[in-house]
Amino acid sequence: MNKGRLIVLSAPSGCGKGTILAEVFKDKSFALSVSATTRAPREGEVDGVNYHFLTREDFEQRIADGKFIEYAEYCDNLYGTLMSEVDDRLEQGLNVVLEIETKGAMKVREKRPDAIFIFVLPPSVAELRRRLKKRGTETDEVIEKRVSQAAWEIEQAPKYDYVIVNDALEDAVSDFFAVMRAEKLKAEFSGDIIEEVLKNA
Repeated sequence: MNKGRLIVLSAPSGCGKGTILAEVFKDKSFALSVSATTRAPREGEVDGVNYHFLTREDFEQRIADGKFIEYAEYCDNLYGTLMSEVDDRLEQGLNVVLEIETKGAMKVREKRPDAIFIFVLPPSVAELRRRLKKRGTETDEVIEKRVSQAAWEIEQAPKYDYVIVNDALEDAVSDFFAVMRAEKLKAEFSGDIIEEVLKNA
């Protein structure tokens, strides 16, 4: 069985990456790596489904034990990717998606340079602010903090392999699958196909 690919997807809060991924995961060859975090669950979030919700003490112990591929602090909370969430699924042939922020993504780049790195952009920062306000889950002060953070994150987008603008959901999802098709066609992953063609020379 062919191993799956590791996909790192980053986007500022409010860019709709969760909505894009909900469409992607209708294809059962893709699986989400559930991140660990020290932040409190939002209403409706389930431990082990949305995140692994850990105490800061537990999280820091796992860091000390070398259990994370990456971790980072974001808006006063720790977030990280547990190795156990990723490697078993890749061996099963699943494409594993890490939905993480930019600092964490660059740490993954160092350890797993073969991963596919995708950044999702909003159509504009003004539209991002509007989407965050529409959620109605955070104060204006928190929203402005997130918008300021988003501007910094957007500046990191050139460090990724691919950039997708989420203006219309259908187009963004289509672009995601176009990236996956392009990756399959890369010469470095085509050794078996090339051998098969030469056999019939």
